[in-house]
Amino acid sequence: MLHSTTTHVIQSKLSLEDTIRGLAKAGFPAIDLNMCGEYDYVLADDYKETAAKLRALADELGVIFNQTHAPFAKYEKYVNEMVPNMPRFVEFSGLIGAKTIVIHPIQRSTHHYRYSEELFHENMAFYSSLAPTAKKFGIKIGIENMWQCRPVSNIIDDSACADPVEFNRYYDTLNDPEAFTVCLDIGHVPLCGRDPVDVIHALGSRIGALHVHDVDFVDDTHTLPGLGNIEWDGVCRALADVGYSGDFTLESTRFPQHYEADFMPSVLKFMNDVAAYYAAKVEAYKAAK
Repeated sequence: MLHSTTTHVIQSKLSLEDTIRGLAKAGFPAIDLNMCGEYDYVLADDYKETAAKLRALADELGVIFNQTHAPFAKYEKYVNEMVPNMPRFVEFSGLIGAKTIVIHPIQRSTHHYRYSEELFHENMAFYSSLAPTAKKFGIKIGIENMWQCRPVSNIIDDSACADPVEFNRYYDTLNDPEAFTVCLDIGHVPLCGRDPVDVIHALGSRIGALHVHDVDFVDDTHTLPGLGNIEWDGVCRALADVGYSGDFTLESTRFPQHYEADFMPSVLKFMNDVAAYYAAKVEAYKAAK
C-alpha cells in the first residue's frame, strides 16, 4: 500500500516544486496534489506544459502523483465558478498521472435534510457529466463525505454523503466504477456522530481512496493520526476487513501549518513515518486474515 500526503498548506510555505522535492526527500512514495488554493496554473493556456513539468519532476525524484483534490467553495461560487471548469481539473490530474481526483459533491451551507433529494439529482447530473473526461484521461473521480454546521447551534452536522446510506446511493446510482470511486474522509465521520469503523464496514469495497486525518470530535482539526480522538487501530482493522486496496493518503493539513518553512524537513519526515506506520498496519491485518 502506498502512503502519501496532500500538498495543501505545505505549498503555502514552500513553492509547489520545493514541496514535491521535500515530500520525496522525506520518504513519501506518492503525493496528493491539492488544487484548492492556487489553481490558476491549471486554467492557464500552457496547462499541458505545466503538467508535463510536474510529472517530469516527480519522475526525476522517484515519486508519483497518486491523487489530486479539485477546488471547492460554498454553493453559489462552486456551481458558478468551479463546476464549469471541473473537466480541466480532471484532465490536468490525468496528465500528471494521478489515479484519483477528489471532487466534492455540490452541497448547501445548511439544512442538508431539506435539500438532500434535490442535491442528489443535481450531483448525479454533475458527476455524470464528468465521466467521459475521467475515462478519456484514465482517472477516477473520488466522491467525498461532507459536513456542514447546524444553522442555530453552529454544531457540525451531516452534509452530502455523510450518511453512509446516502453515500452508497450516490456511488451505486452512478454505477460506473471505471469513472468513480468513494473517497472516505475518515476525520469527517466522527464529526457527524458516527464511528469510522461502522462507516468503513457500511461502504465496504466501494472505498477506493482515503483522506486520513485526526479530529477532536468537535472541530475539523485535520491533524495527524494519533493527535486526536480517533481510534486508529480499529480503523486499520476495518480497512483490512473490507479488503481496502487503495492508498493511505494524509490530509493532516493543520499539522504542518504550525511550523516554519526551515523546519519543514523534520515535519515532513515525521508525517511520512506516521503514514507509513499505519499503512503497514493495514497491510499486516490484511495478511493475517
